[in-house]
Amino acid sequence: CKHTGLKPFSCEKCDKSFATRYQLTRHELSHSGEKPHKCRTEGCSEAFVTKASMKNHMARVHQHQENQYRCDHKGCKKDFNKRYQLIAHKGEHQQILPFHCTFEGCSREFPSRGKLKHHERVHAGYPCDDEACPFLGKTWTEYQKHRKEHRVKLPCGECKKQFNNAWFLRQHSLHVHSGERKMLLCPRQGCGKKFTRRFNLENHVLGEHEGKKPFSCAYAGCGKSFAMKEGRGKHT
Repeated sequence: CKHTGLKPFSCEKCDKSFATRYQLTRHELSHSGEKPHKCRTEGCSEAFVTKASMKNHMARVHQHQENQYRCDHKGCKKDFNKRYQLIAHKGEHQQILPFHCTFEGCSREFPSRGKLKHHERVHAGYPCDDEACPFLGKTWTEYQKHRKEHRVKLPCGECKKQFNNAWFLRQHSLHVHSGERKMLLCPRQGCGKKFTRRFNLENHVLGEHEGKKPFSCAYAGCGKSFAMKEGRGKHT
């Protein structure tokens, strides 16, 4: 049973056990040599112990034969599993495009409803939030990249470096131009070391006080290890 882990159905010809009688019966066929599941493809004499094996065989060996809808256009010979797929494909050869885009100003036409739906995503898009901006992004990434163009840049009064918001500007001024940087004190009693960056503090505590350096340099003969993955990255 899958809930208890018990396998009460044992094979008499080997030491294997199974959770269900069906699994045992299927296994016993491997001893008898019986293969009850015959390939359904006409002209094929292959047979298999399990239905799953038979289906895998058909998909692997006879898949091209199952594509019974073949395009008869000269030089094409494409195969399709469904009749409607073949009809839509033939429309491309005959320039029959019954599905029209209804978006204002667009005159595109398509041979199938699926291709029309795929095209309509272009019109859905991501419009810019600024009313005066006509931008329409086809993807979220494209939209995000465009939005950066509208951000107001705040310049630093000391070095003229620009920032996207006031918080980043304040942090920059505090750590670069304040004259006295804000220091992070190691919390280990008796240590007293100070750091300007939290990364350096964490790297110090893990490596020096806790002895944790799981990230080793992969270069032969180096032997250096690091407390944090980023530290190893900077080293290499």
